[in-house]
Amino acid sequence: MAKKAKKKSAGKTARKAATRSSTDLLIELGTEELPPKALKSLSENLGRFVHEGLAEAGLLESDDYRVFAAPRRLAVLFGKVRLQQPDRETERKGPAAQAAFDADGKPTKALEGFARSCGVTPDKLEKVQTDKGEWMVFRSLEKGQKAAVLVPAIFENALKKLPIPKRMRWGDLDAEFVRPVHWLLMLHGDKLVPAEMLAVKSGRVSYGHRFHAPKAIRIPAAKDYERLLKSQGKVIANFAVRQQLIRSGVEKLAVKQKGQAVINVDLLDEVTSLVEWPEPVLGSFDHAFLDVPAEALISSMQDHQKYFPVIGRSGKLMPHFITVANIKSRKPAAVRAGNERVLRARFSDAKFFWDTDRKTALADRIAALKDVVFHVKLGTVHDKVERVKKLSAVIATELGGDKAMATRAAQLARADLMTGMVFEFPDLQGIMGRYYAVHDGEPADVAAAMEEQYMPRFAGDQLPKTATGQALAVAEKIDSIVGIFSIGEVPTGDKDPFALRRAALGALRIMIEADLDLDLLALVRSAAASQPGQFDMDKASHEVYGFMMERLRAYYADQGVAHDEFESVLATKPSRPLDFDRRIKAVKAFRKLKEAEPLTAANKRIRNILKQGGTANRDHVSKQLLSEPAEVALADKVIAMSAELEPVFAKGDYTAAMKKLAALRPQVDDFFDKVMVMVDEEAVRDNRLALLDSLGRLFLRIADLSKLQG
Repeated sequence: MAKKAKKKSAGKTARKAATRSSTDLLIELGTEELPPKALKSLSENLGRFVHEGLAEAGLLESDDYRVFAAPRRLAVLFGKVRLQQPDRETERKGPAAQAAFDADGKPTKALEGFARSCGVTPDKLEKVQTDKGEWMVFRSLEKGQKAAVLVPAIFENALKKLPIPKRMRWGDLDAEFVRPVHWLLMLHGDKLVPAEMLAVKSGRVSYGHRFHAPKAIRIPAAKDYERLLKSQGKVIANFAVRQQLIRSGVEKLAVKQKGQAVINVDLLDEVTSLVEWPEPVLGSFDHAFLDVPAEALISSMQDHQKYFPVIGRSGKLMPHFITVANIKSRKPAAVRAGNERVLRARFSDAKFFWDTDRKTALADRIAALKDVVFHVKLGTVHDKVERVKKLSAVIATELGGDKAMATRAAQLARADLMTGMVFEFPDLQGIMGRYYAVHDGEPADVAAAMEEQYMPRFAGDQLPKTATGQALAVAEKIDSIVGIFSIGEVPTGDKDPFALRRAALGALRIMIEADLDLDLLALVRSAAASQPGQFDMDKASHEVYGFMMERLRAYYADQGVAHDEFESVLATKPSRPLDFDRRIKAVKAFRKLKEAEPLTAANKRIRNILKQGGTANRDHVSKQLLSEPAEVALADKVIAMSAELEPVFAKGDYTAAMKKLAALRPQVDDFFDKVMVMVDEEAVRDNRLALLDSLGRLFLRIADLSKLQG
């Protein structure tokens, strides 16, 4: 009885497997250590491209999939991939029905040729009615191919599409990839998918940790991959899981020291990409090094050593760091000592630079900038400093700030480039300038401006807080943009070697978010006047203005400002970004009013009527020519509104102005209901056009509402 039951169960399992339409698909590419800063992006893109290929081939029953990424592997696992494509009906369009048969109803040569190309006789073709008439078509059933046939090409195509700036070859092979490839694992359920690419054949074998478990690991089925790699291979293949283990391990070690780990997101990604079996290790360094500016120590730990610094409750740096080893050592003390020894050498260099640099004042380093080229066509860094000095003074004067302070800050701004510390740690420029300026006894605002000139360094970064720093930061950025535009090296596509888009957005953010009422076009022209070489200053200035307006468009798009709202303000060509911002806010507020839709429609109608009206004189509205009560009422309201709005416009309170303009709706509606503008009598027609023009100009002092969509 037992034997019969067992046999029956086995038969049932076999039948179930035979009817199964889909199963897991696993693909793993084993390589030499992949670039850590690119690993996450490579894995995400690989998953996306393979998903697209499977979906296009009609092999997916579910969109769910997981990607795996570790230093020596990229892998994707799909839950439900069909064993075979569904059969598909195809349709080929042939000649039009009227050209398919002659007068006797016999197939024409065109129809016979089309039938031959389809491998059939004309009687196998069908006549189909379309919106463009009747056409002859050939329909056939295309049998779906097996996944095992399609998957290798899909994966290979995905590999070719990966964003790899430079591919390499290895040995005497023709294969190319970001790193040499050693194995390819390709399983559909528990079946091997035969394939050969990048000079390796597919198999069902993966490899574990290079040191803990270097031997081959046989993977019976796709679903076993992650579990076996962890249990037998000492590899945590899931990037997110590995990253969370690192974060929690680092945080726990810091808490044990009554501190908090400084976990930079980019560094965490990089460290996760460097290890397969993470083991956080706490290390320490001499208290004496804490006399060196914390930024220098942190930069050395994060950028050079890939360590996580530890800060105390007060926010000050503690004499500890946390590194993440890729092995579970039997001698953790030796691992700790080795890392401490390396860091001690780094910190000794930083302390040497700190002590040595302070022996020479920043002011005494300015002359050395004459030997540093900023751009071959724009002169030295010293030349740039002189240009920025002039522009900083202009900005400080316009804002009612301290011109002398802004000039001094600009003069010292790049001097820290000539220090040993910044030469060794370039990312500390500006930061070390602040420290050295304080040491030299420079005014507090000047010292702060050394660092603030580079703000914002990235999207969402803080802005300069001091007036001197704000003036210097705006001047520095505008000079760079104008200078590069003046020599014709304008950013194109995704190429922006001088980071002008970031500079433009940074300058705009400072002007808007710090409430600096500056005339951008005037500043651009002022900067253009200081650039070397021969170029069309007016053309370059308008190109820079247009470039910065496009960055402003992106700035507002990120804030949820609608495209047409931005266009309505841009049409009025405001040259002051702060003024532009107030207009944007006014348009957004106006759109919420019940009068918004009819007044927007009225403005569109006004624009159209004025275009039809030609070049009539519209400078003056004659009361004597106003005869209809509706036009008299509108004219009186426009005159009264103009006087009422003047002080509101003077304050730049466009939101309040829009609310007042909304009160024009009754008179505007009445005018368009009862008054014909384009009458035959020329004087009356021109007078009504002048009235509409004066009405339209009131709105145009804020925005062109005709640009708003319904």
